[in-house]
Amino acid sequence: MLVPLAAGDVLQAAGIGRENVYFPTQAVISMQYAMKNGDALEVARIGYESVCGISLLMGGETASCRSIVQHRGYAFRIGTTVLKREFDRGGAVNHILLRCAQSLLCQVAQTSLCNRHHRVEQQLSRWLLLSLDRVPGNEVGVTHEWIANALGVRRESVTQALVKLRETGCIETGRNRITVLDRAALEAQSCECYGAINLEYARLAPKRHGVDNPLRTHESAE
Repeated sequence: MLVPLAAGDVLQAAGIGRENVYFPTQAVISMQYAMKNGDALEVARIGYESVCGISLLMGGETASCRSIVQHRGYAFRIGTTVLKREFDRGGAVNHILLRCAQSLLCQVAQTSLCNRHHRVEQQLSRWLLLSLDRVPGNEVGVTHEWIANALGVRRESVTQALVKLRETGCIETGRNRITVLDRAALEAQSCECYGAINLEYARLAPKRHGVDNPLRTHESAE
């Protein structure tokens, strides 16, 4: 069933089982690990190229992290039991979902490396590019606070990084939005992590990588 997802919707909570798995068409979902003090860190972003809830299909009875909708849109919702039954049969569904799992693991690992070794403006550039790949147009709706939580840095650091990127002419900022004016310039500001993640997606899903999302036929949820 195709369902609308609103920004802020929690699709999974850590330690809790879920009845449904989501295949986004336009929506972007943030996978986050949270600590007891409330601090959180984004470890991956899921768009039309992957699936939210894949850990529930691979032996886990509960989710290991929380998944929150960052960019509103649509997703196909399928019951976990139904999809797991098809997954266990092997065949095409099993093959596709295993590839989704592998590419997601690559993104998690590369994001951890990026957050540890690269400057905030490089991390932000990588984050914006991954967002841009998963939404129509060249605008990302997001607050400074959301980015700070996603990257695990102070809000002031995000503001400073945005100023640096704006000075290069690759973005402009407005209230709760960032518009990418020059994608090539933004890629130049990013680190090698964005390219590494894209290479893995291209290797695992070459027919879907580098082309417009064929599912982007529905208007964004209002």
